[in-house]
This record gives sequence, structure tokens and C-alpha cells, in this order.
Amino acid sequence: MENTPEIQTERLILRRFVPEDAQALFRLLSDEQVNTFLPMLPLKSLAKAEQHLKRHYLEGYANSSGYRYAICLKSDNVPVGYVDVADNDSNDLGYALRKEYWHNGIVTEACAAVVEKLKDNGVPYITATHDVNNPRSGNVMKRIGMTYCYSYGELWQPKNIKVIFRMYQLNLDGQQRIYEKYREMYHVHFVEVNV
Repeated sequence: MENTPEIQTERLILRRFVPEDAQALFRLLSDEQVNTFLPMLPLKSLAKAEQHLKRHYLEGYANSSGYRYAICLKSDNVPVGYVDVADNDSNDLGYALRKEYWHNGIVTEACAAVVEKLKDNGVPYITATHDVNNPRSGNVMKRIGMTYCYSYGELWQPKNIKVIFRMYQLNLDGQQRIYEKYREMYHVHFVEVNV
């Protein structure tokens, strides 16, 4: 099954990034407010966005690995965000959206559609993590049916800051399991109540 097949929802087109999307990706990933909780430093130039686009998206498509979508509005098919699923044993879900589109359910709509595609393709589970200081990201996880499993602390790179992450999981195959790798990797781990 080809990864990253195009998906359409009521408002969105989820599609592969193309080289012409570099400017849109730069607009997203250079914004310091958007970047606050992303696992990378803000991009400082269009050339850096072109490099990121090639390395993270275009080469991945060539290798047929992972699910990496541009989130586009149907009105213009220009990327305003992304949703990715890691191509490793975590099946980690990640996403970002330009701030002028926040609080409209766009990321939830995009993630829910990707989850359905993953389920159809036999992916057994997904995980996702969010910084405790970013509860809105956790709300997206809850809205698409993910369940909180545990929290852990790490010195987060490349930003070199201490972060407590909450780990969520959604089992798509009906099996009961918890992805334990983060709990095993980091000395600081615990279960919060009332998350």
C-alpha cells in the first residue's frame, strides 16, 4: 500500500508536499509561536525550508516510508500545516498548523482522517506526545480517541530544555498494549491523575 495517499475531508485536502510548497512550509516553520512545541528550531531562511522539505518529505516519499501530509484548505490547496506519522515502532503522530488557523478544529479533522487511513492499512497503533505546557495538543489527541498512558521527563533536543511529556496511545487493531519505550528510556516517568 502506498503511504501518504491523498485524503479529502469536508474542508481539507491532505496530500504529499511538493517542491513548490517550500514557501508555505517556511511560513509555517519559521513562526516562533508555532515552533514553540515543535522538535526543531525555527527555520531562518527559505533555503532551510527547501532543505527540510527535501530531507523530511520528498526523500521520505521516494522511500515510501511513513505518512507525511500537507494540510491544505480545499479553497486553495496551499499547505497551512502538516500531519506526520513516524515510520518506526512508535508510529508517533505529530502535527503543526499556522496560528491564524488555530482553534477551528482543522488539526483534529486532519488527524482523524489520517487515523482512519492507518486503520484501513493495518497499522496496529499510534502514539503521540505533548509538552504539559501545551494542553491544546493533548485535547486534539483526546478528540481523535487517544488515551493518556503516562508522563516522562527529558532534556529535549535540539532546544536543550527540560520538558515533561504526556504520552497518549490509540490501539487501532483492538489489542490492548502500551508503548513502553519512552518510559524505559527516561529516568523520570510517572502517571498523572485527572489528565
